[in-house]
Amino acid sequence: MATKRLLALDVLRGLTIALMILVNTPGSWSHVYAPLLHAPWNGCTPTDLVFPFFLFIVGASMWYSFKKYGKGLSSTGLKKVFKRFVLIYLIGLFLNAFPNFDFENLRVYGVLERIAIAYALAAILCMKFDLKQLIYASIILLLGYWAIIHFGGTYDLEGNIVRKVDLWLVGENHIYGGYGIPFDPEGLVSSIPAVVTVLLGYFTGSIVERSGSVLNGIKKLIFIGIGLVILGKIWDLGFPINKPIWSSSYVVYTGGLAMLFLALLLWLIDVKEVKKIFIPFIHFGTNPLFIYVLSGMIGGILGFMKVTNEAGDTVRLLRYYYTDILVPILGDLNGSLAYAISHVVFLWLVAYILYKRKIFIKI
Repeated sequence: MATKRLLALDVLRGLTIALMILVNTPGSWSHVYAPLLHAPWNGCTPTDLVFPFFLFIVGASMWYSFKKYGKGLSSTGLKKVFKRFVLIYLIGLFLNAFPNFDFENLRVYGVLERIAIAYALAAILCMKFDLKQLIYASIILLLGYWAIIHFGGTYDLEGNIVRKVDLWLVGENHIYGGYGIPFDPEGLVSSIPAVVTVLLGYFTGSIVERSGSVLNGIKKLIFIGIGLVILGKIWDLGFPINKPIWSSSYVVYTGGLAMLFLALLLWLIDVKEVKKIFIPFIHFGTNPLFIYVLSGMIGGILGFMKVTNEAGDTVRLLRYYYTDILVPILGDLNGSLAYAISHVVFLWLVAYILYKRKIFIKI
């Protein structure tokens, strides 16, 4: 029974990785369908669900994998957690630096860095405390983070405490600048609520395994998931749902949606036994970190390499593939989407080959 449930987790993990690649690699950021863009500030689009869903899956997987360490903070468990934290964080820094390796302006935060921090802190909490204590810890973290944001600054882009701390700690040259001013959506302070996103996944793993049957587990996930979504929308009235600062309402709202989506997959895969259509996502889900890193490296390589187009101009390979091959056939918007889809398909082929050869790259 546990193995079947983990299949649904693999599918959800694979879906999340595929969507992460899709939304991160358009042919042009000037031509993207609205659902494939993040909300400008407050709010939540389908794209804003991708990252919290992945952290949620990390937590759900932890419920199963941490059993071998036993209860309590063991040296074996702590060494494993610390090793994964360091490796994932360093890989994230490598991706930020690749391919130019400009260390004077190296961004020190990012997606993998956020995963490393949230995983490590959540893992220590899960080894130290029981489920009831973890629930209390989650509530304290979410309310405490609200207090930090509320009393430490404003809720807007310029005045939030997340930005202030990062500017003070690492300086504007080492944080994200895509919002027009230095502000990092994976900043240090906003990693606090991200820990709870991981814990919600951990709670979900316990619910699924302890429910006695798949249907009972699905019912509980639906009930709790709907409750969290409603709570998140209510909290949104005072503390807006916001991915860039990873607001507490965002954690609760997206955690509820993740539970509902996993419940749907469990129903389809375990109850209705609909599995064939999900096989490509199983391929993605068995080597998620490697595929994500490869995706980032391919983007860097295509942006770095140059070719000569029909007009005799030297252009970057990424630009050539989009403007000279896809746009004439599909137009700006659909060409941009086709570029992202082709990226996903290529990486699926890599994942498929690894899966067939039973090569599973894990940290």
